[in-house]
Amino acid sequence: MGKLPIVDGRAPIHAFYSSRSWIEGAAVRQLESVAAISGVRAVAGMPDLHPGKFGPVGCAILADRIHPAFVGSDAGCGMALFALDLPARKLRVEKAAERLRKIGRPYDGDIAGEIEAAELPPSDFDGALGTIGGGNHFCELQIVEEVFDASFGIDRQRAYILAHSGSRGLGHALLEQQMSEGLGPIDPASDKGRAYLHAHDHALRWASVNRRLIARRAAQALRCDAELVCQCSHNCVEHRADGLLHRKGAAPSDRGIVVVPGSRGALSYLVEPLAGAPPEALASIAHGAGRKYDRTSMMGRVGATKSDRERLTRNPFGGQVICDDRALLVEEAPEAYKSIAGVIADLASFGLARAVASFRPVVTVKKVVDLTAQKEDRR
Repeated sequence: MGKLPIVDGRAPIHAFYSSRSWIEGAAVRQLESVAAISGVRAVAGMPDLHPGKFGPVGCAILADRIHPAFVGSDAGCGMALFALDLPARKLRVEKAAERLRKIGRPYDGDIAGEIEAAELPPSDFDGALGTIGGGNHFCELQIVEEVFDASFGIDRQRAYILAHSGSRGLGHALLEQQMSEGLGPIDPASDKGRAYLHAHDHALRWASVNRRLIARRAAQALRCDAELVCQCSHNCVEHRADGLLHRKGAAPSDRGIVVVPGSRGALSYLVEPLAGAPPEALASIAHGAGRKYDRTSMMGRVGATKSDRERLTRNPFGGQVICDDRALLVEEAPEAYKSIAGVIADLASFGLARAVASFRPVVTVKKVVDLTAQKEDRR
């Protein structure tokens, strides 16, 4: 474990990454800037660390106040893994991809009923329930590559669904409101602090329901049922005895097994956080592979030719990528991300987690453009 030197009273920064991780200098400088903020008590950087708009992504931050910027614009964003009662041997990539296209479109079911059943208060953003969203969000059909520990019940014969999504417009509106009032730290005991935490908790619950509905839609499209394996949020804040713990692109290590995905062209891993992990890790681990290159720079790296763009619609395992947005297809190309094997190796070497199983992508759903609806709109 590396520890950056404390400078001028700056909070301690603990680095849980090695030279095999691609860590930009800009991300380290953002860690240092966060550590210099008054009231920040400790910072932990994970091997998926990379620069973000409101601070580094891939870190945990302990502070004495709420920092909405550390949570970001998608409170509740996280991962959920589901086991399907569908034999992996029966999967046919083309047919599965054709059926899964429908989950890239808005949910046409009873949204009000879903909100009521989940005991959530209605909001102006409920129309987006059951949808994936943009950016790095996805829904992925997977099959087991390898099981390292059979005691967790991962079945090699079954197919799985991994859903990565968040609170959609709820989280964005929450941050926008804070920005309009001045994006500064908030006393959790104040009226403003209580209001923020109430809205934050609503966004986390909404995001959890959203992932479950995405998985249910995927299972229905594949004519099977889905059973939750694990779920967590990696953009959130929580009360602890020693302060307010913010996870900004960091998964919790104190709530059981966690899925850590790679890019759409790489394996994803189910890991078990280790009980003897260093306390300096702030009960957190990596939440994914982490970006190697930002979205803008990817436009000049891949996808320049038609054949290269066609390559991006497939993965090295023979799977398919559903993304009708050419820019998003390029921005989220596998080359944009770090090696997930390196991230998992760092988690193991620092005593944070160990691999339970790995999964390979079969169909990754990113964004679907409804051409039929577009034609009708033009009439």
